[in-house]
Amino acid sequence: MMRNGNGPYEVHSSSDHIPSVGESSSSTSLSSQQDVEDDGMIAAVLSEEYAKLDGSVGRRLTNLEPVAHVPRINTFIPNISDASLDHQRLSQRLHVYGLYEVRVSGDGNCQFRAISDQLYRSPEYHKHVRKEVVKQLKDHRSLYEGYVPMKYKKYYKKISKTGEWGDHVTLQAAADKFAAKICLLTSFRDTCFIEITPQHQAPQRELWLSFWSEVHYNSLYDIRDAVVQQKPRKKHWLF
Repeated sequence: MMRNGNGPYEVHSSSDHIPSVGESSSSTSLSSQQDVEDDGMIAAVLSEEYAKLDGSVGRRLTNLEPVAHVPRINTFIPNISDASLDHQRLSQRLHVYGLYEVRVSGDGNCQFRAISDQLYRSPEYHKHVRKEVVKQLKDHRSLYEGYVPMKYKKYYKKISKTGEWGDHVTLQAAADKFAAKICLLTSFRDTCFIEITPQHQAPQRELWLSFWSEVHYNSLYDIRDAVVQQKPRKKHWLF
């Protein structure tokens, strides 16, 4: 799977918060932590609201044979020419199968934003998703350490930082954490469809992502559902 997430062809956000003169780093850290905790509370509500998926994307791809997933970290980024060809191939596949991408920001968080959109119908809870994935990596080291060719603690500390690309190890951790089968429609020439399944439990939901290989992830829907994709209704008290 991916060596992931967001790639060199994506524009990094210029709106990242930079502390002004006199602003303490501790207050910034506390504010950021509160934002993540608030996101977690909102996500818990939305997760119940969107837990029952109709499987319409899966039905469109029933004739595809999935390739087994092998967790790995990011090791290779394609050049611009190869990336352009890959993007064209992915666009053709989306058209052939009648699928629609909800495009998320290319700010280094795209894997987590796309998963957030699938779970909560909004990419804005990516910090919460990242926090849960990192917790899974820390709490279940034995499941993932063998796929990481570096000091494991260094790896999950790196992944915990906003803007750090996700990879195929974080995809597996997300599948395990959220009890989800994560399905990727890819731009790989020889691999159209990849499945990541939870290792020790039956999946309770399916998450569908498009994967512009080694460059970017987006959230994927049946094109017939595209017109109803919208921001969550503002009925939750934390909004």
